[in-house]
Amino acid sequence: MANAITIVILIGLITLAIYGIVHRMRFGSSCCGSKTPPQKKVKVADRNKKNYPFEYTLSVEGMHCSNCARRIENEFNKTAGRWATADIAKKEVVLLSKKEEDEKDLAATVASAGYTMLSCERK
Repeated sequence: MANAITIVILIGLITLAIYGIVHRMRFGSSCCGSKTPPQKKVKVADRNKKNYPFEYTLSVEGMHCSNCARRIENEFNKTAGRWATADIAKKEVVLLSKKEEDEKDLAATVASAGYTMLSCERK
């Protein structure tokens, strides 16, 4: 009887493993579980850092993979006068801006991307 239970458990584990492999192959292995292809990167028109006198470092909660980073970068970069670069390892976003930014607006932009801003430091 114990052997039968062991076999059933083993078959169950093998089935779950195969399901996981097939799911990753069909939908990608993003930690976000996204079933859609990654977003296209929003490119900043003005790539001269000297034109951005304001720099902010935002601590962001919930950023786990390159798709997360791109999502946050795109949210900032789609607004003229902003240039964001996300660092997954540090869980930070460095934002260059042509105008002084309000911390509440920055938090709202991060939230609209689906994440939480923990802190904001102006350099």
